[in-house]
Amino acid sequence: SFSLQEHDEVSSVPAHPRAHEPICKCGELDVIFNYKASSQKLVVTVLEAKGIPDKDRSGVNTWKVHTVLMPSKKQRGKTSVQRGPIPIFKDKITFSKLEPEELSSHAIRFRLYAVHKMIGEKMMGEQLFYLSNICWEEEARVTLVLEPRSNLSSADSQLSLSAVSHSDSASSTQSLSHGGVPELLVGLSYNATTGRLSVEMIKGSHFRNLAINKPPDTYGKLCLLNSVGQEMSRCKTSIRQGQPNPVYKETFIFQVALFQLSEVTLMISIYNRRSMKRKEMIGWISVGQNSSGEEEQSHWQEMKESKGTQVCRWHTLLES
Repeated sequence: SFSLQEHDEVSSVPAHPRAHEPICKCGELDVIFNYKASSQKLVVTVLEAKGIPDKDRSGVNTWKVHTVLMPSKKQRGKTSVQRGPIPIFKDKITFSKLEPEELSSHAIRFRLYAVHKMIGEKMMGEQLFYLSNICWEEEARVTLVLEPRSNLSSADSQLSLSAVSHSDSASSTQSLSHGGVPELLVGLSYNATTGRLSVEMIKGSHFRNLAINKPPDTYGKLCLLNSVGQEMSRCKTSIRQGQPNPVYKETFIFQVALFQLSEVTLMISIYNRRSMKRKEMIGWISVGQNSSGEEEQSHWQEMKESKGTQVCRWHTLLES
């Protein structure tokens, strides 16, 4: 009785099924939506995940789900951590102050994370659910097909290469989650014993030339600043030519003593190298003492709490 338009387009079979078979979807999430117009509250119950990557492919069998209200990203929630090939969460997450007339312009983004003792959380798949699809005062049970996010371990390099191309074409259809805005996937880890801050520039999405309609030649620049904003060290990636969704996979190590960690800021900027003109900035983020936003702040915090294991997160680049 309940129809979900997005469902059809996401789970449609790719043109070359064999090419994408291992990763054309990342499993399914069973969710109940219950919206009460009177209290302006939406209760989302994450029931279970099924058909998710097996332990051989993801290296783990411990899972959790993050939810966030789009596009504002101000309200978020996460489930408990559950084990097994069909993790059963049964966790309720409440989103409040949602007026009935606002529903049509909002969506909830669900992300399934593989939780790994050694490398932190890895985002395995995501899906958006548009709130225009729910009926008030009625419970709706929905099965969401998760779109893979090619953030697979490097041991699966073949998988992740085909996943990169697949998820880039797929993610461009998710206008609400990206709106085509440039994003950067960054891995952070900090070892308090050795004082090594490790920053992996993993990949970007939706990078573009501002003036000409041609895929950009891009590189990333990293600057570590002290508490008064003076540069302590800098480095940059090599150039990726003609790629809107470049894969960098370059790691940079900064020496930061534990007592300095709360005082430094890491600036990451993406530049487009133009042949005739000077370079232009595609966008930037910062993490650390002067984080550029709450996503960046929480990524830095999670890195500190993860005791040397890498934490990977997507960040939306800010315009200069």
